[in-house]
Formats: sequence, structure tokens, C-alpha cells
Amino acid sequence: MTTSRGAGHQALSRRLGLTDAVGIGLASMLGAGVFVVFAPAAARAGSLLLLAVVLAGALAVVNATSTARLAIRYPRAGGAYVYGRERLGMPWGHLAGWAFISGKIASCAAMALTIGVHLLPGWSKAVAILVVLVVLALNLQGIERPARVARAITLAVLVVVLTFVVVLLMSPPVTADAPPPTPPGSGGWWGVAQAAGFMFFAFAGYARVATLGEEVVEPRRTIPRAVTICLGVVLGLYVLITVALGRTLGAGWVAAREAPLAEAAEISAWPWLGPMLRIAAVLAAGGALLALTLGVSRTVLAMARDRRLPPVLARLEGPHRVPRRAEIVVAGFVIVMIVLVDLRGVIGFSSFCVLVYYAIANASAWTLDDGWLGRAVAAVGFIGCLLVAVLLPWESVLAGAVVLAIGAFIGWVRHTTRE
Repeated sequence: MTTSRGAGHQALSRRLGLTDAVGIGLASMLGAGVFVVFAPAAARAGSLLLLAVVLAGALAVVNATSTARLAIRYPRAGGAYVYGRERLGMPWGHLAGWAFISGKIASCAAMALTIGVHLLPGWSKAVAILVVLVVLALNLQGIERPARVARAITLAVLVVVLTFVVVLLMSPPVTADAPPPTPPGSGGWWGVAQAAGFMFFAFAGYARVATLGEEVVEPRRTIPRAVTICLGVVLGLYVLITVALGRTLGAGWVAAREAPLAEAAEISAWPWLGPMLRIAAVLAAGGALLALTLGVSRTVLAMARDRRLPPVLARLEGPHRVPRRAEIVVAGFVIVMIVLVDLRGVIGFSSFCVLVYYAIANASAWTLDDGWLGRAVAAVGFIGCLLVAVLLPWESVLAGAVVLAIGAFIGWVRHTTRE
């Protein structure tokens, strides 16, 4: 069985097949993004929202190609932390791991807050904290239960959202005193780039398959197939949603909403779809939270194995041999972020960190000896990730840059003192 560096490390069990991997990937992608990201993206891109969705999807495809190549070579827990460590050196691996953990803890907070907003808006933070504790209890029972739950949730969400799209296109709702079709100040290449950065938040879940590489059966076949299926399904769904919202209500209406899908359904020909979509949002965000916490805890595990984080976090415990301490620490930081931040701000911060993470993954893929095409894809991914990251709202860029600078400093100092 494949293990991480060092013969003394405990190996995770390979229990995930293709169906499980696709379920986890889709659950990560069809989380808070599909229900809340369209509003801030529409506020930036305006009538060019579809272009932003396609741009974010194209960037995700390029990143997925590089990630899949690396995951086949290094089918171990940790994702770009492992790739950067093996291909670029430990300091870059440390930065990738720090970016992933920081960005995805923010994503976990966004998922939990989405549940709170849809369930009980007045008590959204309290609900979010409770949800994180429930997810932690599930994860501590082992990966099999979260995988099954994620698969069931994803199927239900797909059915409800597709029904919503069909109803919206067939019977466009009529609104009174609707906002202008295009939000003021939106559009242009800058607005499209910023919107693509927000939309990338809703695409990034495919990487959960790679970060679970040590637990996937036949990773050389399973990982590329699972990533391809996830991206194809989600890109098609997001395009359909964008077309339906844009043609029937307009970008201005979407940008002014907190929960655009549920609110659009409530004024559609089938208003009972509104509550159904709110339930779907809760289920989807919950499924994404299950998958995300698994991915973050596995990156913490990989970094702890290399003593880049406290080694105690690398311990596997219980009958299912899961990294319980890593999962508890991750849940604790998610709760802290829930208390301190709001939903839209945390999405921008998460997008910046994750785009930097993928830039390092693409730089790692550049070093693989896979021919000129592989290098060209990696180069496009690297440049695209950095450009979209720096064009995000300045608050997100500043906060992300400070957090990553701290991580980089720690990584370089530890690398220098250990050499």
C-alpha cells in the first residue's frame, strides 16, 4: 500500500471507488457556490455573467488536467502540498498546503453559513456552528459514511436544481419594481475577471478527489475519470442556471439577492420550489462541508507527517483509522471564522487562497516530463490563476496576501533551520 514519505507513517485505507469519488467531488462543487455565488458574480460581470462562468470553468478544466497528472504520479493525501514538496521543494509545498488549508477553512465556514442563512437567517451563525459540530461527528466515524451521505445529497440537489431551471425557462416569472437589467458599474474585462474569481469558488471542489488520493482505489484510473465527470456535470449545470436567470430576471435582479435561486423559485410558476430549493441549499452545503473537511484534514495530516505542523496531528485513531485530531483542529478553526466573518467576504478570501494553491500545482505540473502539451496546459493554468487572483476585490487580495505571507515566512524559516 502506498504511503507518504517515511516508512513509519500509518497509511490510510483505500476504500473509495469511482462512485464515491464522484460523489465527494460533486458534493464539494454543488455546495454554497451554486446557491449564493451567482449574486456577487452578477454584481461584477453584469450581463457578461455567462462569459465569467465559462472563464471560471475553463480555468477549472486546465487546473484539473494538471492536478490529475500530478495525482496519478503522487496518489497520496495532501494534494498540491505533496506536489509542491516533491516537484518544487519543501518551502513551496508548505506554501501550497498553507494556502489550501486557509482557503478551504474559509470555504467550510461559507458552507456552514449558507446553511444558517437558508435555515434560520436570524440565527445563522449559531446554526452554522452546530452544523460544523455535526459534520465533525460524522467524519470521526470514518470516510465511508460521509461518502454515502454526499452521494445521496448530490443526487437530490441535481434533481431539484434542474427542475428549477426547466420551470424558470418555460414560465418566466414577472417581477414588480425590478432592479435594472445590468448592475451599475458592472461589466468589462475587469468585472468579468472578478466574477470569474467568485465563480471559481463554486468549481474548486474537484480537487477533493486528489487530496483523498491515498484513500482512492486504483488512483491512476479513478482520479482522472472522477475529475472529468465532476467538471462536466457542474459546468453544464452552471451554464443552464446562468442562462435561466439571465434571460428571465436579469443580472441586476440576481445581484440584489442573497439567495437568488430560492428567491427566483418563490416568484416562479411553481412557488413551492422556493422552500424546496432552500432545503436543497442546506443539503448541498452540508454535503460540501462533509467533503471539504475531509480534504482539509488530509492536507493537515500530510503536513504533520513532514513536521510542518505539530506531529500529533498525523495520528490515525479509531477502528476506521482516521486523523481525529486533525479533524478536530480544522473544525475549531472553521468555528472561529464563522464567528468573525460574513458570507460574501469569506468567499473572496477563499477564492484568492485557492487560486494561489492551484498556481503552485500548475508550477509543479510544469516540471513533469509529459511533453510540450502538458507544459503548455500548466503554463496557462499558472498564469490564469495568478491573474484572476490579483484581480479579485482588493479586500480579498490584501487579506489573502497577508495570510499567505505569514505562511511563506514560517515555511522558509523552518526549511532553513532544518537544512
